[in-house]
Amino acid sequence: MLSRTADHLYWMARFTERAENLARLLDVTHQMSLVPQSVAAENQNWGAILALNSLETAFNESYDEVNAENVLRFMVSDAGNPTSIYSCLRSARENAHAVRGTLTAETWESCNATWIEMRDQSFEQILSASVGEFFDWVKLRSAVTRGVTFGTMLQDEALHFIRLGGLLERGDNTARILDVKYHVLRINGDEGTTDFYQWGALLRSLSAFEVYRKVYRDVITPARVAELLMLRMDMPRSLHACVDGIVRVLKRIANSSSAETARRAGMLHAQLHYARIDDVLAHGLHEYLTDFMDRIYDLGDGIGRDFLVPAV
Repeated sequence: MLSRTADHLYWMARFTERAENLARLLDVTHQMSLVPQSVAAENQNWGAILALNSLETAFNESYDEVNAENVLRFMVSDAGNPTSIYSCLRSARENAHAVRGTLTAETWESCNATWIEMRDQSFEQILSASVGEFFDWVKLRSAVTRGVTFGTMLQDEALHFIRLGGLLERGDNTARILDVKYHVLRINGDEGTTDFYQWGALLRSLSAFEVYRKVYRDVITPARVAELLMLRMDMPRSLHACVDGIVRVLKRIANSSSAETARRAGMLHAQLHYARIDDVLAHGLHEYLTDFMDRIYDLGDGIGRDFLVPAV
């Protein structure tokens, strides 16, 4: 496969997944903001989203104050923010259009229709209708695109690069959400109804609430939440499951240049496979997740170097 084609497919998947993941992060922050708290604490939670994505400088250039409405506007529909949901869906559509002949009609139509519907919504319309419903719509459209992609496309290299992009983005996002929300909840937790609601919101943001109840059949505890979202191989959005998928795809698309990237992915997989949550928490969850995100970023660089169009 031509590296340019692989590049467009890979980034189409990453941008689609990124839009969904951003919707999940904003949704859980929005749900947590409904719990009674001081204005300063609420704004601090919204500011954490900017810090998590290294967007404080870009935000401050356009907005005077960090609050719910400004951060939502910046992260949802600001065309000047390259990581907003608006920009991600636009970039996904642009990459899909560049390789339209490689995609099935259903995949292209789903990606294109999602962008058109997003383009035609103003932030005021989104806010007045219900921001929660908008986040559900983004997650649904991402799921539809993913479903028609894996349900209609030939299982060849094109599909492998789509899957690779999605898994890399998903693993990074799970680590980011867990890192920022886990510590907020551990610091502010009151072991009561509010605490349960906020831990439940975190699990729901990663489609893990029902899974948690099925696996543990007990009250929600921080250690179990971390274990489920990091180390459980049977949890689709866990770090372990994402890296396992990356390793499998890299084996299928291996070329003469990819051995080092495959080795690093294998090392990360082994670390997650044999890890115990007690050891992770004892050494520091933030440090572990930061190291994971650095290594995922490194894998992305390796994939770009081995398979895709070199960055200019």
